Amino acid sequence: MKCFHLFSLALLCLSSSLYGQDRITGKNFATRSEVIAAKGMVCTSQPLATQIGLDILKQGGTAIDAAIAANAALGLMEPTGCGIGGDLFAIIWDAKTQKLYGLNASGRSPFELTLDYFKDNGYEKIPAFGPLPVSVPGCVDGWFEMHDKFGKLPMQTILAPAISYAEEGFPVSELIAYYMGRSARFLQKYPGFKETYMPNGQAPAKGELFRNPYLANTYRQIAEGGRAAFYQGDIAKTIVKYIREQGGLLSERDLAEHSSTWVEPVSTNYRGYDVWELPPNGQGIAALQILNVLEAYDLQGMGFGSAEYIHTFVEAKKLAYEDRAKYYADMDFNQIPVDKLISKSYAEERRQLINDQRAGRSYPAGDLEHGETIYLTVADQYGNMVSLIQSNFRGMGSGMTPDGLGFILQDRGELFSLEEGHFNVYAPHKRPFHTIIPAFVTKDGQPFMSFGVMGGAMQPQGHVQILVNMIDFGMNLQEAGDAPRIQHFGSSEPTGGQMTNGGQVALEKGIEYESIRQLMRMGHRIRFDLGGYGGYQAIMWDAKNKVYYGASESRKDGQAAGY
Repeated sequence: MKCFHLFSLALLCLSSSLYGQDRITGKNFATRSEVIAAKGMVCTSQPLATQIGLDILKQGGTAIDAAIAANAALGLMEPTGCGIGGDLFAIIWDAKTQKLYGLNASGRSPFELTLDYFKDNGYEKIPAFGPLPVSVPGCVDGWFEMHDKFGKLPMQTILAPAISYAEEGFPVSELIAYYMGRSARFLQKYPGFKETYMPNGQAPAKGELFRNPYLANTYRQIAEGGRAAFYQGDIAKTIVKYIREQGGLLSERDLAEHSSTWVEPVSTNYRGYDVWELPPNGQGIAALQILNVLEAYDLQGMGFGSAEYIHTFVEAKKLAYEDRAKYYADMDFNQIPVDKLISKSYAEERRQLINDQRAGRSYPAGDLEHGETIYLTVADQYGNMVSLIQSNFRGMGSGMTPDGLGFILQDRGELFSLEEGHFNVYAPHKRPFHTIIPAFVTKDGQPFMSFGVMGGAMQPQGHVQILVNMIDFGMNLQEAGDAPRIQHFGSSEPTGGQMTNGGQVALEKGIEYESIRQLMRMGHRIRFDLGGYGGYQAIMWDAKNKVYYGASESRKDGQAAGY
């Protein structure tokens, strides 16, 4: 273990001097300037999907129309992170009503699958792959809920670009080719995977044209038949037949009775900015809890990248994630004290546990009374903005690839606990704990920023770092995303297991050696991690100049573009 830490430290020290090229303006670690446009902006993790979103905006579509079109394209072009076999969450600013709307389009567990089934069959945790972690895919229902409320163009128009690319093919990017190849090694054993994603006997290589005619046909059925085509028609029957053949218990009733939920976003004020997240079953309020703890500290005075700042951030994160492990779950099954968790008074109580000079080895959750993903954001000429995140979980999902449909079903059910009495314990027709979270910021009641950071447990940590980079350290929208990131591993998880020895801290290149050395002296265990820091997209509204700013980052293949 000692050698591992020395090796990690050597890599971090080597990388700490590797900034980007010198820039005439802005921070050297920024990959480019912000994108600025007056009429509309689309930021996704795939340039072709961004262009599709722009085309929809230019046809007079709303931000919601463009977001659905881009999401459909990403389900084809980035199946390693999303698809219609997965779930969706969104926060939408509606210019007409001058209000934020939250959508929870996550699916539920099968009615026929019980906790006793797992116990009787000797499971200590829900498997990561195969039929048992599959929950109802909520994405398509989410599309139609958003479209019914805020859409303008017909769904046939919205899905047409993705259908065309699915039929004619698109060139696979380097990063997606890498992830598809890695996933194919262990998912190809499942029926339907090879036929869909390995048409020539292997996963597509960089630059190779990849076609998915099965998905084109599925999208066409959805465009013509609406939500019912997916949840009640031939698609639903095919999904159920396939899962049953693999030994799963998903039923036609599970799909037919699925519905999304419009929810009220919740917020905290951080130094004059109202930061909005969705309530559980997602983990968004962890970002609000961390911000509340950090607000009492002079982060600006500490300085970006300093040991003092990194230590304070990590300890605040540890506190929030212990509550996350204990309390975050489906609110239809639990009385979760959200208001208490995100209150300033509770943050003050929790803050007292932090030792400014020493890393905490473990923290208790608060004692309360209680009754791999894609992110995209779009803004339109009408003033609407949407923050949308969508995922299969574990990259390509469960491996369950229903015959001739062109997509993989998610494995979100893996995130249930099998511990009786736990808030997140498995139950039929229940939503699992979710990692994917969209975010939004308002200032003085007006839209300011729509943003998100992909990547499992990194997401709340990433949300906080983006905001601190901008508000405390004065970075612009692009710099805030490109700046070296911090990720703490090892907090307790909603599936069970406790934090031991304070966990580990991974630091991206750009953090100075002296800060790393000081953190180690404070008791932090530093590790090297490549590629686990998420992917960021953001749009900011400049009310003074009436223009949108867009940002994407170099960790993914993303593009911010406007017109």
